[in-house]
Amino acid sequence: QVQLVESGGGLVQAGGSLRLSCVVTGISFRIDNMGWYRQAPGKQRELVARISGTSTTYYADSVKGRFTISRDIPTNTVSLQMNSLKPEDTGVYYCRVQAWGADYWGRGTQVTVSS
Repeated sequence: QVQLVESGGGLVQAGGSLRLSCVVTGISFRIDNMGWYRQAPGKQRELVARISGTSTTYYADSVKGRFTISRDIPTNTVSLQMNSLKPEDTGVYYCRVQAWGADYWGRGTQVTVSS
């Protein structure tokens, strides 16, 4: 059974940093895209950053220059380093991976940025 376990969320002041990690277990084949999404209260879930199987990255305009996504293939881990956090970065952050045409999601981790 494929499971995604996120960690690293929390409460931080504006300007601070957090590092999110997502470990994927129960998967025996290569993962293609890995990404982080977030959902703020009353808003739709949005893509924050994504990294492909060839390590090509994509970032939402709102986080460019502040967030960095990375992956470790041997441990099936994707991380998101978030710097210069803003109150508008607040939300539940979800990990998503795609493999063999299937989508898998984590349960989310809360990130709260206070002003």
